[in-house]
Amino acid sequence: MFHPLKIAKKLKACGILGMNARNYSVISALNKRSLYPLFDDKVQTKELAVKAGINTTKKIGLIEYQHQVKNFRNMVQGFSEFVIKPAHGSGGKGVLVIKKWDDNCFTTASEKHLTYTEVYQHISNILSGLYSLGGQYDVALIEEMVHFSNAFERFSYQGVPDVRLIVYKGYPAMAMMRLATSESGGRANLHQGAVGVGLDVKTGSTLCAVQHNKPIEFHPDTKADLKTLKVPFWKEHLLIASKAYEMTGLGYLGADIVLDKDKGPMMLELNARPGLAIQIANASGLKKAIKNIDKNYPKNLSAEERVDFILSKT
Repeated sequence: MFHPLKIAKKLKACGILGMNARNYSVISALNKRSLYPLFDDKVQTKELAVKAGINTTKKIGLIEYQHQVKNFRNMVQGFSEFVIKPAHGSGGKGVLVIKKWDDNCFTTASEKHLTYTEVYQHISNILSGLYSLGGQYDVALIEEMVHFSNAFERFSYQGVPDVRLIVYKGYPAMAMMRLATSESGGRANLHQGAVGVGLDVKTGSTLCAVQHNKPIEFHPDTKADLKTLKVPFWKEHLLIASKAYEMTGLGYLGADIVLDKDKGPMMLELNARPGLAIQIANASGLKKAIKNIDKNYPKNLSAEERVDFILSKT
């Protein structure tokens, strides 16, 4: 028989951070609302990252108004591949990855062929706010495409895998890697069927893995053993996430990081209200991690010192 109180007690015992507790006890307490518009805008976030010395993807161009869309092809001349995304989008919606193109055809990462008119319409949809938070008018950001590391070749289907790190008071508190699948259309979005792999914050190695909130051991498409996944350059990932604390002024944030095979770890974007599915991927609660940081982690350290502290913990 279904017993809501028993389930609630089990979740509490696991240290699960619920939506209400996240919103009122963590986000409201640590994140100034005046900062949200800045970090809901991917363009401004990237500009801040560059100033802070954080490695991030290069901006190719920006389309702000409908009359600029006709100049789109001129903007990407000299770039054989690129990504188009809404500056105020969320959850991977509206992101279009073009891996090759000519005057007549654009080929996406999932091998779909689009005409210029279809790409033009996609950009117009971005400007209209189709993919933006709250349906507000948006701008289309065009940036370089990431070439993901060969270390993940067996673990992701077509799309670029990324690491999500939850940062609490400057300390990376929980981590997962999101792996694209055929079901997710090559996107690393858990709600669309991507795989979430919980990672040990100290080592970047697999703790457990889920798809559709259910435990799995092997990637559904590549059949790779997910227990063998280990993220290279893990300290550099932690440093990017830790530096985002000083850069943003946010006490609680999500940092999305990709590993380019030539340029190393790169900040993809930041989120002032990161989701809670990372707890399922880790089979562990954020509330427990947060309490541990409050109780046992030193204050007033630099980003480098915070990362060294995490790596030195037994």
